[in-house]
Amino acid sequence: MNKQKTNDMTVGNPVRLIIQFMIPMFLGNIFQQFYNIVDSIVAGQFIGVDALAAIGSTGSLMFFVTGWLNGLSSGFAIIVAQMFGAKKYDDMRHFVAMSIYLMFGFAAAMTIGFLVFNVPILRLMNSPADLMGDVAGYMGIIYAGLLVTAAYNTLAAFLRALGDSKSPLYFLIISAGINVVLDIVLIRFAGMGVEGCAYATVIAQGVSAICCLVYIKKKYPILHLEKKNFELRKGSMSKLMILGIPMGLQFSITAIGTIIVQSAVNIYGATYMAGFSAAGKIQNVIGMVAVSMGATIATYVGQNRGAGRMDRVKQGVKYSWIMLLVWSVVEMALVYFGGKYFTYLFISPSQTDVVQVSVIYFRTVFWAYPFLCTIFVFRNALQGMGYGMVPMLGGVFELVARTLIVVLVAGRTTFAGVCLADPMAWIAALIPLIPYYYYVMGKHMKAMRQ
Repeated sequence: MNKQKTNDMTVGNPVRLIIQFMIPMFLGNIFQQFYNIVDSIVAGQFIGVDALAAIGSTGSLMFFVTGWLNGLSSGFAIIVAQMFGAKKYDDMRHFVAMSIYLMFGFAAAMTIGFLVFNVPILRLMNSPADLMGDVAGYMGIIYAGLLVTAAYNTLAAFLRALGDSKSPLYFLIISAGINVVLDIVLIRFAGMGVEGCAYATVIAQGVSAICCLVYIKKKYPILHLEKKNFELRKGSMSKLMILGIPMGLQFSITAIGTIIVQSAVNIYGATYMAGFSAAGKIQNVIGMVAVSMGATIATYVGQNRGAGRMDRVKQGVKYSWIMLLVWSVVEMALVYFGGKYFTYLFISPSQTDVVQVSVIYFRTVFWAYPFLCTIFVFRNALQGMGYGMVPMLGGVFELVARTLIVVLVAGRTTFAGVCLADPMAWIAALIPLIPYYYYVMGKHMKAMRQ
């Protein structure tokens, strides 16, 4: 085993380990967000408001599609992390092989299904007729590249399960640079329109996947698979799916809620779609600290759970929560005072109506960021311990809250009323998560003392 590349998180100071792992995770997530953000910036600056609205309106749908794949790969990787923490390396490689089977199957089925139902889905989302061609073309290319997306997510998840959050970051930096260049070349010089953005995204993700595969082959003998690793064992795939499917569903259920909100925003027209899109992308970038901390917690908890170190699990979750609550205060100040200026990245300051929509969103939701940060702590801690159902239930609570707000206010009140769907959803998600975490942790700590 290459000791210099893997990172055993079952020993050492929890805070130091979490921060060291989280920083590359954060930067990597920023660069992953960069794909869609650059698409929006280039489209908004070089094509116009309609192009920004078209690409921006796909954000929730993109989250639904890629979130399912990301959830699956993250769930499978938790089993890998647990086997790594328990030093069961043969079992770890077997679960890696079974994960590859499952991810390929899911990605292939999704590609076919979403390509067939591309336009009907967009109609359900109230996509304006004048934007339908651009939106359908953009998403069709994204769907065709889902196998590439699945490959990168899976390989990067394996690296992170072994404690390496730096290598995926380096590969994303390379592919993000490629994405920027291709966006400008295909839109500015080749005149391809919004479809050029989609081609740039898929090609750049393909580069990330290839880099991960080559790196694993050269630097990670512990992950080198043999024919015996691919032999089916009773219960292996079901064990992976018991954790992976709830995590995939949790992402997708959350995404369905955002799609419902996006459908309500679409009613208000292209100006609101563009402003809401810009605000959402800014919030996603600022929120990447919480997302990255959550992924870090899942890996940290997974390894320590595998090693039977529940005392370290409890410590890590506590310190992570404190750090995220502090960060949430910073987030609140950033979007309240700086939201307008961040929006200028996506649209000209002369588009005052679009900028004002973005400001309205931030002023409506900023106070709820501590609740959002808390979700990532407890949801990922439970997932890292191997509990997938209750985190998924938290996603159901989010969906119900968002749906209720949209049904009550969409088209009946101002845009700010629709914006309230996010804070209400974040608060609702915590209803099952917090009590269940303390119940589970209490049970494990009692067993450990005995």
